[in-house]
Amino acid sequence: MIRVTVIALGKLKEKYLADAVSEYKKRLSRYCNFEIIELEPVKIGEKPSENEIFSALEKEAELIFKKIPNGSRVISLCVEGKPLSSPDFAKEIEKSSNMGKNLTFIIGSSYGLSERVKKATDLRLSISEMTFPHQLFRVMLLEQIYRAFKIIEGSAYHK
Repeated sequence: MIRVTVIALGKLKEKYLADAVSEYKKRLSRYCNFEIIELEPVKIGEKPSENEIFSALEKEAELIFKKIPNGSRVISLCVEGKPLSSPDFAKEIEKSSNMGKNLTFIIGSSYGLSERVKKATDLRLSISEMTFPHQLFRVMLLEQIYRAFKIIEGSAYHK
């Protein structure tokens, strides 16, 4: 069974979002060994300079690199990433599974991900050109991962 890891900067604060994540974790347990690794984002001031943002992202990169499981196919979530339809996203997950590779998704902090992290990933993925609250995005990603497994199995879930 494939292992799917989500590395996310920040913790969920809202109970309703935590409940949604718990529900998707339960649903995903049928298809994969699933885990979420939450990392503490580097704290910076209200109006940080470009250098402060760069420095924070580099420190977060070090935290991220330490948590990526060996042998994973790594997908970073970023605005400039490649947009995929749900069926195409399912093909990416199936491809990883067929290659015998586990999957690791990386969700950056509110300032995104360092270029170093993006360059080290196998795929840069964009869920949408729209901006979403950080915590809601985690739920959206889990729903798409779950939808992908349902598509792979040929379920009627995806219509």
